[in-house]
Amino acid sequence: MASPKPRSSSFTTTSRTHLGSSGVTRDDAFLTKTRNIQKHSLSQKQKTLFSIDSYLSPWPTYSSGQTILHNRKPCSDDYHQRAGSYQQQPLGITKPRYLEQLENYLRKELLLLDLGTDSAQELRLQPYREIFEFFIEDFKTYKPLLSSIKNAYEMMLAHQREKIRALEPLKAKLITMNEDCNEKILAMRAEERHEISMLKKEKMNLLKLIDKKNEEKISLQSEVTKLRKNLAEEYLRYLSERDARKILIADLNELRYQREDMSLAQSPGIWGEDPMKLTLALKMARQDLTRTQMELNTMKASFGDVVPRRDFEVQEKTNKDLQEQLNSLRDDYKEVCREHEILLQLHMSTVKERDQFYSELQELQRTSTPRPNWAKCEDVVAGGPDRWQMLAKGKNSDQLVDVLLEEIGEGFLREKDFFHGLGYGESIPPFLRFDGTVENKKPTKMDVVNLLKDAWKARLAEEQKESFPDFFFNFLERRFGPSDAMAWAYTIFENIKLFHSNEVMSQSYAVLMGKRKESVYIKHKETIAHLLKEMTNVDSQNEGLLTMEQLRTVLKSTFPFKKEEKIHELMEAVGWDPNSSNTDLFQYCSLFMEDEEGQSVPFVQKLWKQYLDEKDGYLQELKHQLGLELHDEVSLPKIREALMNIDPSLDKETLNSYLSQAFQLPVTELPEDVKEGDIVLGLWTALERLQMADIRRMGPRDTA
Repeated sequence: MASPKPRSSSFTTTSRTHLGSSGVTRDDAFLTKTRNIQKHSLSQKQKTLFSIDSYLSPWPTYSSGQTILHNRKPCSDDYHQRAGSYQQQPLGITKPRYLEQLENYLRKELLLLDLGTDSAQELRLQPYREIFEFFIEDFKTYKPLLSSIKNAYEMMLAHQREKIRALEPLKAKLITMNEDCNEKILAMRAEERHEISMLKKEKMNLLKLIDKKNEEKISLQSEVTKLRKNLAEEYLRYLSERDARKILIADLNELRYQREDMSLAQSPGIWGEDPMKLTLALKMARQDLTRTQMELNTMKASFGDVVPRRDFEVQEKTNKDLQEQLNSLRDDYKEVCREHEILLQLHMSTVKERDQFYSELQELQRTSTPRPNWAKCEDVVAGGPDRWQMLAKGKNSDQLVDVLLEEIGEGFLREKDFFHGLGYGESIPPFLRFDGTVENKKPTKMDVVNLLKDAWKARLAEEQKESFPDFFFNFLERRFGPSDAMAWAYTIFENIKLFHSNEVMSQSYAVLMGKRKESVYIKHKETIAHLLKEMTNVDSQNEGLLTMEQLRTVLKSTFPFKKEEKIHELMEAVGWDPNSSNTDLFQYCSLFMEDEEGQSVPFVQKLWKQYLDEKDGYLQELKHQLGLELHDEVSLPKIREALMNIDPSLDKETLNSYLSQAFQLPVTELPEDVKEGDIVLGLWTALERLQMADIRRMGPRDTA
């Protein structure tokens, strides 16, 4: 029995390619289109494989003696040859021919699939869908019920695909956060291990110091015990000597008294005195002598070690001076310890930075590639070596990559015949809101530049009542008509999105996409026009020539707040050499010329780059004045005060325009006096909004 024919190769290849490339995240439009193709292919296959009027055997209900009618469409060439008449084929309990054909068809279709990839798992459902469609078409009675079942499952599968598609960014974010957290954990563990090792070393040193102190304590205790013992012995010896001395003194005094008594008794001059009176006087004199001797001993014992007052005052002054020196040295020591700790912290941070830079260096050395040979692009870029030399002149590797990408993108852009509309979402710019396909007009790069220049001229010539994107679409309608305006809008959008190196295209793209206010572009053009007018006024002879000294004077008068090195950069862009004379003449009109693609000369490019650098510096100075981080919130009074501090020359009108841009409020709704915190905004959001506008310094900071 012939098996069902496999699906067409074109459909299989298309489905596999689409599913293999995008997987579950394919576009809904393409999915709908694919399902329509599948349904059409399914209906064609059903017509060719199985007859509508075919007999469906209720196997295995019937017995083996029943036959299968052969009045349906043949499924193979061999069956065509045997289709002359009805035949009966005796069957045991065998499967119906229709069931066998479906199973063989399903088996062959599954064998054709590559089930090694995730996308093939979804593609594997296609043969089962086709088999189910065969049942729906053949069972007319159950067709509504089976169709509702199939639609319910298809809707559930589509819902699951949408949920998987929505969860894909979350999965990537989780992976990224997991990697960041793992890196932080590893860094913290390494830091903890280092700190633990340092603490262990400090612990060992302290233990050694404690052991040493304990040994010293034991030694000192033994020495104190020995000294106490010696002191007790000396005390007993001195005590015994004192007692012996007192006894000896008493004996000597007694002997002296006896001798005096004997001498008095023998003296002839004292016979006239009363002996009792003399004895009493002698006794009183002895008592006075004993009392005086005791007082003298007490005074000697009490004040034997006392120094004179003059010596005490000298020593006290010396001690005071030494104490002051000690306090000064202690303060110096504490300051040195604090500086030592700061240096240790600085050293640790420097070591960490060194390790980080070393790891980054090794990673760069591992992942770095050799410097590309840009000469290989000469034979690939349209125009040959001459055009490549012109494109690559004065550009670094990063800029050369942009040039090469623009060349490649320009080729792909010219191969496109149509663009797909981006829809009517709120995030879509007004001039691109369209659903469907539009024609690629395929203009040249110079045509796009000229068209953008004409649009800016028209914008400057009329009153600015509408936004620039709305004006731009109205300009295209007036230029090309309502029918082709959308096609030209998409064509110009794709071109300016591709060519970042072109000034007119890149600045127009920034304004159209809302990344920069059109006042920035207009003010830049006005500055260039004013500079040209000043140079023309200095050229009194009207010869179109100026000296370098005259150029310096014009630049300083036009840009009074530029530093001297910025003035030198502009003069060097003209061709000034610091070692040459300032009387060299040059044609100042050539400084403002543009090539056919709208590219300015280096002088105007340097002027634009300095403006962007000065704006970035101005906003960085504002952030530093606020003293906040980017994730912090800032109030309107704080920004007003910070702007007045960094730029005191700001007038009220300009200050209100800056605040209006930062807080997205009309100037008339800005409060004059608000409380702290009434109107707050994220600092990062405020700086981003100010970056979009024309922000520049109005005067020096040190003015009153």
